[in-house]
Amino acid sequence: MSTPFPCWRLDDAAPLETLAAQGFVKLSPARLAAATGVDAAALAALARHWEGLPPDPHLRDGGRYRRRRHASLLMDETGQRILRRVERPHWQPTDYNALHGGFERWFAPFTEALLAEPALPALLAGLGRLCAGMAGRAPRFVEAHAFRIDTTDGIGRPTPEGAHRDGVDFVAVLLLARHGVRGGETRVFEAEGPAGLRFTMAEPGTTLLLDDARVVHETTPLQPEAGHGHRDTLVITWRFEGFLDPPDGPRPGQGAASDILHER
Repeated sequence: MSTPFPCWRLDDAAPLETLAAQGFVKLSPARLAAATGVDAAALAALARHWEGLPPDPHLRDGGRYRRRRHASLLMDETGQRILRRVERPHWQPTDYNALHGGFERWFAPFTEALLAEPALPALLAGLGRLCAGMAGRAPRFVEAHAFRIDTTDGIGRPTPEGAHRDGVDFVAVLLLARHGVRGGETRVFEAEGPAGLRFTMAEPGTTLLLDDARVVHETTPLQPEAGHGHRDTLVITWRFEGFLDPPDGPRPGQGAASDILHER
């Protein structure tokens, strides 16, 4: 017997129920503000830090279209407060990222000014509450990625690895800006099935929250409308059982925790 195509929804009237029912929920800017307390002005202040992001040094397709920063953050037991930043590389197994998996990638860290923006801990706490409501406990191991995908070479690829899972428990993709580009369609598929859905995130603050075990996702390439364009996102991932590290663990001297940063 074939599995019936799920009646997936893009409304956010009941975010937690929708996330539980279908494995993802698309939040409007208004719903994000209600969940996190982060309004358009706070998002605009956060988005200023995407100017001048350094190039991604690890692109294996030879492109120059991605700029990024990265942070690993340990939350308290409630998931509402950042305890410390952890100095470690980003790592994924090839099972999840065939293009860039299997090796440690060190990216430029989040600056202290970016970490000090009130919107950042508010987003971690508010979206973390939705994750905790789904799972019945708070995920404490968080990675945050600041991405700018531009059309320097005529085309930009937000997900050069294609449709994928991240190897975490929950993923949030938050749009901060979109200027002078076409494309960039978001696609979500069942991890174990044929169903899929597509839409375009156009308004800053639009957020996709995913249960990483249940769905895979990708964003289609960007093309310039006229001249140079870009798309800025904040991607946040949560795990319950430690950071995603190589099977033999981080190399000696890595994973040291810095001082307490922020409270909320």
